[in-house]
Amino acid sequence: MPRPQPPAAHDPDAPDDGPSAAEAASHARDLRGAARLAAEATTGLTDLVEALHSRIASLPGVAGPADGRTRGITGLVYKSIRGVTRVVGASVDTLLGALTPALAPRAGAEPPGLPSPEREAIVAALNGVLGDHLARTANPLAIRMSFRHAGRALPAGRAALASALPEAGEKLLVLVHGLGMNDLQWRRDANGTDRPLVHDHGAALATALGFTPIYLHYNSGLHVSTNGRALASQLERLLHEWPRPIARFAIVGHSMGGLLARSALHYGRAAGQHWPDRLDDLAFLGTPHHGAPLERAGQGLDLLLSATPYAAPLGRLAKLRSAGITDLRHGNLLDEDWVGGDRFERSVDRRKPVPLPAGTRCYALAATTGDAAGDLKDRLLGDGLVPLASALGRHRLARRTLKFLPEHQRSLARTNHLQLLSSPEGFEQLRRWLAH
Repeated sequence: MPRPQPPAAHDPDAPDDGPSAAEAASHARDLRGAARLAAEATTGLTDLVEALHSRIASLPGVAGPADGRTRGITGLVYKSIRGVTRVVGASVDTLLGALTPALAPRAGAEPPGLPSPEREAIVAALNGVLGDHLARTANPLAIRMSFRHAGRALPAGRAALASALPEAGEKLLVLVHGLGMNDLQWRRDANGTDRPLVHDHGAALATALGFTPIYLHYNSGLHVSTNGRALASQLERLLHEWPRPIARFAIVGHSMGGLLARSALHYGRAAGQHWPDRLDDLAFLGTPHHGAPLERAGQGLDLLLSATPYAAPLGRLAKLRSAGITDLRHGNLLDEDWVGGDRFERSVDRRKPVPLPAGTRCYALAATTGDAAGDLKDRLLGDGLVPLASALGRHRLARRTLKFLPEHQRSLARTNHLQLLSSPEGFEQLRRWLAH
C-alpha cells in the first residue's frame, strides 16, 4: 500500500502575520470553506448544520432542543431543505446560507478585529475532527499555525512584535491547547465551560509570577509530528525576535498540546535549533503520553467537543477521525510512529521512545474522575479521556516510562480532563512548580 505522508498542500509552519482586511470578513470565507466540505460529505449534513444553528441560537449556557431541531421559520427552512435534498439534492449555498448569522461577527460582542468565540470554537472543532482533510484540500477553514495574544495573531519581526506586544517581559510562557480547541478556550469558569470567562492559566500566571503569556493556535487534526516540526521552527523564530532578553522560558501544554511540545523538542534538537536548550520548564496537563484508550474505540470526542455548546454537534463527525485523533491512540510524537501504517486499523504500539528533555524541569498534572487513584471509577474512566498512568508517563515497559521526579507529579481527584483548565487546586500546583 502507498506510504502515507504529511499533507503537502498546507504549510503549518508558515507564519500568520496578523489580521488583514480579508480576515475581517472571515465569516464569508468560512461559509465558502464549509460549502466545499459539504460537497464532499455523504450523509447527515443538514442535520449537523441545523444542530449547530440550534446550539448557537440558544441563550448562553442553555443547550438547544434535545432533538437538535430548530423551531419557527428557521425550522421550516431546514425542513424544506431536508425534503428537497431527499428528492433532487439541495443547493449547498442555500443549505449553508442559514448558518451565516452564526459565523458572522456579532455587533458589539467583541472589540473590532477580534474573532468571535463562537466562530473560533466551531472552526477549531472542525479542524480537530477532520483538519488533515481540510489542510490537504486547501480548504479555507483549515487553521494556519500562529502565536496569539488576547485573540490576535502576533506579527513577525522584532519591531512589529514589540509594537503589538508592548507588555512583553523577560519571562516568556507559551501555552499549547489540546485537540479540537483553540487559544481562546484557555479562559474558563469554575465549571469547565467558556462562559463566563473568569480564569485563564496564562493570565493568572502572568499576575502571580510575571510571565508574558503567548498562546499557540493550530490545526489539531494534523499529525502531531507535522505540528511538532512546525512548532519547533516557530518557537525558534519567536525567541529570536522576542523584544527583551529572556530570563525564563516555560511551556504549558494541555492534552495533545503536551505531545506537541515533546515532538517540537525532538525536532528542534534534530535541526540544531537553540530554543530547546533555553527551555526552563515544561508542564503537562492531562497529556496522553501513552495514549487514550477511548480513541481506540473511536470514542472520547464528546468530552472534548463539549468544551463549548456550539461545537458539541460536531461529535457526529467523530467517525471520520483525523490524523491528530488517531495519533492519540498510543501517543505518537514522530513521523516514524505512523508512516507506513493504516491509522484506522488496530495496531501495536510502534512508537520510538522519546525521553523527557534533559536540562528542563518537567511536571505532570493528571486528573481522575474517581475519589482516589485506583478506585473503580478511576480505573474505568481516568479523567474521562486519559488514564492516570498515561498522564503521569507511567508504562509497564521501563524504556517507555517518563521519569518525572516524584515532587513534579500530581493527580487531582474528582476532576475531569477539561476541568484541568480551571481547577483552583490545579492552578495552585502549577503556580508552585513555576515559582521556584
